[in-house]
Amino acid sequence: MELRLFTPEHAREVADWPLSAEESALWCGRRESPVAELTVIGWQRHSDVSAFLLVEEEKPLAYGELWFDEEESEVELARLIVAPEHRGRGMGRELARRLLAQAVGDGADSVFLRVHPDNDRALKCWLSAGFVPVESRLAAQWNTRQPVYYLWLRNALSPLRAVDVGQDASAA
Repeated sequence: MELRLFTPEHAREVADWPLSAEESALWCGRRESPVAELTVIGWQRHSDVSAFLLVEEEKPLAYGELWFDEEESEVELARLIVAPEHRGRGMGRELARRLLAQAVGDGADSVFLRVHPDNDRALKCWLSAGFVPVESRLAAQWNTRQPVYYLWLRNALSPLRAVDVGQDASAA
């Protein structure tokens, strides 16, 4: 199994992985099933986004993105999804671990992800992959402009700076 950069030839396949409009909304915020192939390809056009596939024997198992914030030296894991036929086998956890290693290897000091509040299965997966909830004040701050009140997680090894949690840096 390996983590590879996403290429557009897999866009149609990834776009078909959500099995319903509800599942699609939990995955990428779009209430459509399948998601348009051009939508998936379009996500790659942002310079601060790198997309990856978890692949085994040339078969894509899972998809995920790293959203880089170089100014903060942070990365958000985003749009993580496992192919339907591979769910329940630890592929989401493996994807998260490999994306985390990629982010750290690319110089990220902190790695975060957000989970739709109705996505219990994903939350359980990310918690088992070593992510923990961020402090409630920080989550509230990050949710200010979001369409839903996401559950925000950070890798348990990621440091939280005092400024992130609204404390005086001298008290940290």
